[in-house]
Amino acid sequence: MNNAGSTTANALARTKTHGQPLWLLAELTYKCPLQCPYCSNPLDFAGAGGELSTEEWISVFRQAREMGAAQLGFSGGEPLVRQDLEQLIAEARKLGYYTNLITSGIGLSGERIAAFRDAGLDHIQVSFQASDEEVNNMLAGSKKAFQQKLKIAREVKAQGYPMVLNFVTHKHNIDQIGRIIELCVELEADYVELATCQYYGWAYENREQLLPTKAQLERAERITNEYREKLKAEGNPIRLIFVTPDYYEERPKKCMNGWGEIFLTVTPDGTALPCHSARMLPIEFPNVKDQTIHDIWNESNGFNYFRGDEWMQEPCRSCDEKEQDHGGCRCQAYMMTGDMHAADPVCGKSPDHGKILAAREAAELDSSGRPISFRNERNSRQYAAGSRPRADGSQKSADGSHSLADGSQNLADGSRVFARSG
Repeated sequence: MNNAGSTTANALARTKTHGQPLWLLAELTYKCPLQCPYCSNPLDFAGAGGELSTEEWISVFRQAREMGAAQLGFSGGEPLVRQDLEQLIAEARKLGYYTNLITSGIGLSGERIAAFRDAGLDHIQVSFQASDEEVNNMLAGSKKAFQQKLKIAREVKAQGYPMVLNFVTHKHNIDQIGRIIELCVELEADYVELATCQYYGWAYENREQLLPTKAQLERAERITNEYREKLKAEGNPIRLIFVTPDYYEERPKKCMNGWGEIFLTVTPDGTALPCHSARMLPIEFPNVKDQTIHDIWNESNGFNYFRGDEWMQEPCRSCDEKEQDHGGCRCQAYMMTGDMHAADPVCGKSPDHGKILAAREAAELDSSGRPISFRNERNSRQYAAGSRPRADGSQKSADGSHSLADGSQNLADGSRVFARSG
């Protein structure tokens, strides 16, 4: 895979005025106790370099704040594994950020929540895999995950934080959307993001097993709207946010509200990205260890590459809608066509739109007997080595079961049994 170097970038016209990095996502680590098969982390995360130090992260925060960044998200992996998280929160608070912790809740305690509050953390978002304990634990790769999440969600609320829950929905849990909402009501949640899986990273690898049908999505959205009306009539202020995948649209979303316009992601090893998935692209992205945030945002090849529209091919170049969607997602175009300059296949005008239509058709098929590639160190090392865990890390037994690389089994009847917990 050839990197698009500075020569190409310098040939592009950079006349478009870009914005400032208002939203900084700090991916503190790729370490995580769970194995979610829809994780947005790179497939080959196990091959990434060492993590930034406390001092290096604080320098990133300071520089980004000077550039205008106002909101800071602590993410991962699981950011709780960083023992300096309280210090990072405190420094961010001193700099004037609004801070958000995005966590699975695994490893969190009431004492640490109190420490985060004392350090100045503004917001905690706890993620769930499902409302059903068995499905939640199957997807998380941990027999203890669901009960721990319930405990922590209640503790977050008890300590004065708004309860913000995130449920990633997909083929395995979207039909339980009503029960998911009921659980959120029982927990007295304030905000709930019902986020249909976005197909990047591990989710793209597992798309055939995760993508719901159009009928499933329509039913889930209808039920969500019914609950909104019901809860409003009852005076319940809970907010339900329903996020759909663009696989069932005819026009793509604008990539991160514009490439290099608002969002800045810094990965555990210091690589700076215009979005959290961009590392997959054949572009050499800068590192905060080598360049300042100012130079990265304004001068680097990686951040300038897709600014403006000079890079566009047809049909995007002459399209009267290009200012609305900016050609769609560059990562999605690259994953599905092999060409990061191509029109996003979601677009009905794209010559590759048939790939989206094929994915919709595949979603109608029964995928219960297919093994899922779980996000863990073993599978990631295989990706980093250039092999695929579903081929090399699983075995189909005579009884029709699949023994997976993470120690679990995907049985012939669609059920899964875990040989170990995370």
